[in-house]
Amino acid sequence: MKTLTATVSIRPLTKTDEPFLWEMLYQAIYVLESSKRPPRSIVYEPELAKYVQRWGCPGDTGLVATNEAGQPIGAAWLRLLTGDNEGYGYIDDKTPELSIAVLPAYRGKGIGTSLLRRLLVEAHSHFASISLSVSPDNPALRLYRRLGFEVVGENGGSLTMKITLENTLQNVEK
Repeated sequence: MKTLTATVSIRPLTKTDEPFLWEMLYQAIYVLESSKRPPRSIVYEPELAKYVQRWGCPGDTGLVATNEAGQPIGAAWLRLLTGDNEGYGYIDDKTPELSIAVLPAYRGKGIGTSLLRRLLVEAHSHFASISLSVSPDNPALRLYRRLGFEVVGENGGSLTMKITLENTLQNVEK
């Protein structure tokens, strides 16, 4: 794995980043290399759209990575999906769900790891834990485990993972 270069910057997500988040939501959909990617319109289906739609609501928090030209190249964000609006990685109404993606040309360079580490540190003051949903054959599973996420359930063939921030903050900041 190549290391994060000095030409990549990380900044907070804002409401104006919502169009880029739609692209990141599409990139976050894991598909086996041997399979065909779904149409881009899939992100507007209600079960996926909830991760981005009306970004900037209270509790929404995230980071975006930009290249040397200031172009966004990756994002990691948290959204509290509650009640009838539960997401794939739902645990409870107090645990936000993580979404993360990096554009294909920038993968394998430590950008996703840097985004996730910074997001976990920032989230520590707002949330006790964070959850996510991941396919068991998604290479990102190694990153989640390395940072302290643990499998707490299974939903439709995907793993539901959780990290308790108080206990794992020391591992994340390394």
